[in-house]
Amino acid sequence: MRAVRIGIDVGGTFTDAVAIDEETYELIGQVKVPTTQDAPEGVAAGIVQSLHKLMEQYDIAPDQVRFIAHGTTQATNALLEGDVERVGIICAGTGMDGLRARSETQVGDLELAPGKWLRTSHVHAELGKLQEALRQLKNAGARVVVAAEPFSVDNPEGERAIMKAALDEGLPSAGTHEISKLYGLRIRTRTAVINASILPKMMRTATMTEESVKRAGIAAPLMVMRCDGGVMTVDEVRQRPILTLLSGPAAGVAGALMYERISDGIFLEVGGTSTDISAIRNGRVMVDYAQVGGHKTYLTSLDVRTLGVAGGSVVRAAGGAIRDVGPRSAHIAGLRYAVYADPDEIVDPVLEYFAPKPGDPADYVCVRCANGQRFALTLSCAANLLGYVPEGGYARGNPESARRAFAPLAAAVGCSVEEAARTVMRLAAAKVAPVVESLMQQYDLDRSNAVLLGGGGGSGALVPFVGEFMGLEARLARNHHVISPIGVALALVREVVERTKPNPTEEDILSIRQEALEAAIRSGAAPGTRARRCREIAAHAFARELLGLPFLPNAVDYLILVATDRWSEAELSRALARAEEELMAAVGRQEGLPDPVTTK
Repeated sequence: MRAVRIGIDVGGTFTDAVAIDEETYELIGQVKVPTTQDAPEGVAAGIVQSLHKLMEQYDIAPDQVRFIAHGTTQATNALLEGDVERVGIICAGTGMDGLRARSETQVGDLELAPGKWLRTSHVHAELGKLQEALRQLKNAGARVVVAAEPFSVDNPEGERAIMKAALDEGLPSAGTHEISKLYGLRIRTRTAVINASILPKMMRTATMTEESVKRAGIAAPLMVMRCDGGVMTVDEVRQRPILTLLSGPAAGVAGALMYERISDGIFLEVGGTSTDISAIRNGRVMVDYAQVGGHKTYLTSLDVRTLGVAGGSVVRAAGGAIRDVGPRSAHIAGLRYAVYADPDEIVDPVLEYFAPKPGDPADYVCVRCANGQRFALTLSCAANLLGYVPEGGYARGNPESARRAFAPLAAAVGCSVEEAARTVMRLAAAKVAPVVESLMQQYDLDRSNAVLLGGGGGSGALVPFVGEFMGLEARLARNHHVISPIGVALALVREVVERTKPNPTEEDILSIRQEALEAAIRSGAAPGTRARRCREIAAHAFARELLGLPFLPNAVDYLILVATDRWSEAELSRALARAEEELMAAVGRQEGLPDPVTTK
């Protein structure tokens, strides 16, 4: 029976779902539905719609689904839009530790985005007198509680007592020890506060989505994408929703790395409104501690830079010149792209200036045609007009439609349509290039070897030109338009445990390793797969060195190597068997296997 992995990516405009063959990693099918932000069930409704549509359209039975996961921008959007709850902080501690805790846990109100605030209230309480503290916080409007105590990473019992008391009062709660095992109470508390602010909203969505998947008859547990490229169970989301922050960009680059042979480069995931840019070095995506609204956290996530320029970015003009492109998109303005219209619809176009949203400058441009229809002039229009969108690219449109729509703009600024389109492309590339250069410098990427890899539906409208603009090799990832749900479908359970241990002993290292294993199992990993997965990764690393490949091979790569007679099936079996034997001999068949990243 065919085994299927399903990945669903919830974007701001559309929800995409894909089905992947579990054995070959080949794409079985894909569907797209509008994201249901305003539905009573929220984005959960769109997830279920995409799931049913995918299973019906590609004849997938519920018992064929071995893995199902989704990525979501809900946590990111909630923080950007200030759609958060007031958080009450209870700190505990006595003596000098207590005095320091009072200061370090008073994080104050946090500005998440311009004009968008996360409000907090703070009290210090003895563990035996928590009810009064909780009443104070509830009277102040707190809807969720954070428990904070010095050195809780070593002994979390005090924070657990506060959390239990909060739950008894009907308040969701979180402890700083749940978010990070690093010392540094101030940053740990701040991270826990941000996590708690989205806890009630994410709990509701997680529950609705999980129940909907169960009603579809799928036995496989629902998993959710993390910001570091792994997945976790819905139960973990209910406890640590902050881990879903930036999970959308993480899914995209994870999908690209599964499909593409890239060692060093820059991944640009281009949508309709924004572009997420991240770095790949030695075949691995670069991560860092995330910042939320400029506030440092202990959240390890993809190091991503987001720009407000993408395939749907609308051209702006003033004073007889083309001034900018974006950040508003055609989607935000509620207009169709001119390039995706039939040429016969672009009749006697007249240039118009407009403001996409109240308060926006009225220098965005569109054309109004004789038939009364209005079309936005976008980056995708310019790229198609100049021939930069490759054949088969998802952003491919009708160049003639773009040419007709750009003619009034070119006349207004006194140049040819090609010159107008090229000006638009240069303005977009000038925004992207400094970010790419910064990431390449930060992670010491060699320009002669680095590749610009495009993903997302709008990548064809931006990445090829940016490559030319910067003098770098550029290409689009295979299945680039659904690269994010592919990354979700192929993700593995992941957990990170960080501890501060001066001069760690062998017992310390084994203890932390066991802690990481237990955390991974809580996140949904199957206990029996640990040793097998370590052996598989070690064997693949051995095969990579044997073949001289700049990437870690997967099942698809081996099939290609066999099909092209570079390796016979017998040679493949012998090489992988030899790698496993060498690995197991090295560790004496002990249960504690070395970390895959250090295995040669």
